[in-house]
Amino acid sequence: MAELLTQEEIDRALASELPQWRQDGDTITRSVKAASFMDGIRLVQRVAEVAEDLDHHPDIDIRWTTVRFTLSTHSVGGLTSRDLRLAGDIDHLAG
Repeated sequence: MAELLTQEEIDRALASELPQWRQDGDTITRSVKAASFMDGIRLVQRVAEVAEDLDHHPDIDIRWTTVRFTLSTHSVGGLTSRDLRLAGDIDHLAG
């Protein structure tokens, strides 16, 4: 089972590795503006494939060309290294 990150670990990762992500309570979130609705859907598909491989699934909200990803490890009630890993993967896929 993954262990919760300390607030210091979360702050450090958001400041240095994941500057486009914001903490919202026990989650981190990022919105991506796609060029078109279908580009957003294709991004969601690519993220879904990575998430499935990691067995760690984001909450995804699609609003026309804006895709919002929310990450948290629900089984432990907060943020873990799994969330930071998937956030980095999403950043890579989003370009």
